[in-house]
Amino acid sequence: MSAPSTPAATSSQPEQQWGRVLLCGGTDWPRLGKKDKGGKKSQEDGTSTDLLEPHILRSLSNIQAVSIHTSCSGCHCVVLDVDGAAWMFGRNDKSCLGVTGVDAISENEPRRVTPQDLGAPKGTHFVHAACGRNHTLLVGSDGQLWSAGANHAGQCGHPACPEIQSFKLVHGPKHGGVKEKVTKAAAGITFSVVLTESGKVFTFGSEEKGQLGNGSAGERIVSAGKSAFDYETEPILLKGLAERKIAQIACGPQHAIALDSDGRVFVWGYNGYCRLGLGNQQDALVPKIVPQFAGPNELTMGAHVNAGPSNSVVIDKQGMYWITGKWKNTGDGSGGQPYSTFKWIPEMQGCKIIHAACGGVTHWALAQEETGVMTIAFGQGALNGELGHGPDQPKSATKPIQNMPLAGIDVIQVAAGQNTTFILARPNEKLSDLPRHPVDVNPPDICVVCDQDNGDDDAPLECDKCDYPYHLKCLDPPLDAIPDGEWFCPECEADPGAPVSLDGVRRKPTKAKKTKVDYDGGESPKPGQKRKAPAQSTAVKRKK
Repeated sequence: MSAPSTPAATSSQPEQQWGRVLLCGGTDWPRLGKKDKGGKKSQEDGTSTDLLEPHILRSLSNIQAVSIHTSCSGCHCVVLDVDGAAWMFGRNDKSCLGVTGVDAISENEPRRVTPQDLGAPKGTHFVHAACGRNHTLLVGSDGQLWSAGANHAGQCGHPACPEIQSFKLVHGPKHGGVKEKVTKAAAGITFSVVLTESGKVFTFGSEEKGQLGNGSAGERIVSAGKSAFDYETEPILLKGLAERKIAQIACGPQHAIALDSDGRVFVWGYNGYCRLGLGNQQDALVPKIVPQFAGPNELTMGAHVNAGPSNSVVIDKQGMYWITGKWKNTGDGSGGQPYSTFKWIPEMQGCKIIHAACGGVTHWALAQEETGVMTIAFGQGALNGELGHGPDQPKSATKPIQNMPLAGIDVIQVAAGQNTTFILARPNEKLSDLPRHPVDVNPPDICVVCDQDNGDDDAPLECDKCDYPYHLKCLDPPLDAIPDGEWFCPECEADPGAPVSLDGVRRKPTKAKKTKVDYDGGESPKPGQKRKAPAQSTAVKRKK
């Protein structure tokens, strides 16, 4: 599930909450999860591209990201920044990233897209996004919806065709002849769900398993032993929720969950393994209210909803974590013993949960504590390190445990993909100690401005993105001491999001300007917050 984002700040709005992008798990996008194509690589032979603990993504390390969007059934990702631009990377099946001719876009060279690139008026910015298995939705600040990728069932909101090769504006949704403004989106494998400013829900794509919530599964026989399913190529109003003001939506591969403004939870679609939490395995062709969160006790009503591959999650208003369906491979909660209704997990009972995410086999939660945020991660069958517990720890965890590499880091959001996990976290000293991806970028050994090695007494300062070295006196203006917090060289500052060179090719030296984001002690930073440089400091910026 992807956290909602907000429009870019203006003079009359408070500055947005933002952070840096981290990731752990698989990064071999074309082959992830495809065992017949070598998707599972061996670490012993030195060919593994898996990240077994959270890494700072160098390419976006100086981008102020406000939200990350991915899918429990997909291997691509959309990052939205404070300016309302989208940064996209990952597997590009069916042109789901809006480009053709490439299997994947590297996380080291993400694609940047703005609404203006798609023909939107100046001032429009992206506010939300959604990823299905092979299609992507982008939401504009004026209520626009763009889509790209697989469209054989109309899941992109256009007349059915094999794929939409570049992002294309969706016409609609409409209600009573009036166009509704889209504010949020969610996507499954072959269907999509959007939420509008008025709190109405619209669906489009395949009707299979009732995932459109329109009362039909749309199955028809096309030949002996072969069935097909009807589909909707334009957003249709979900009539079962028309009288409710919906606040949140989420999709699993073939089911959906919604939360209204009062905290009531509604589910529909495929109900295998009791993933809808209704006490049975009968598919719901129209939205059904989940009795556990229907009140009247307000504290036990929903505050946050999420959907995984074969499960659903609700966080109630007192911060309890509830899960239903299959969420383990063995034991209680497994395929043999799925939770038929929403139940709490004992190990998390004492935590005040504020956020949850479900990946291909992973489950994440953020718990609010007096000293900050604790990040919890668990799940069986995590083969690519997507739980991020560290290279010396088991890849899987049958019970909820704290992610220790993220201890002391102020995590804002977790977006869990099929084989990869993306994390949004505020800069602080603990975050700066994390490894960076890629680890080795082969920077020059001497200052790129003066080409001189002045010894240990005048060791150069390294950029936190590219590791290129600069003497303090070669900066413009010069620095008296190594700055605290993040520091980015003028090359990286001038072109945020640019790929980091991996071949050690020297860039053209330029006079540098002091560009940094500081933070106060061990506490979470505020954008633009500064503190004085230390009276004594080491001669070289810490190697990442």
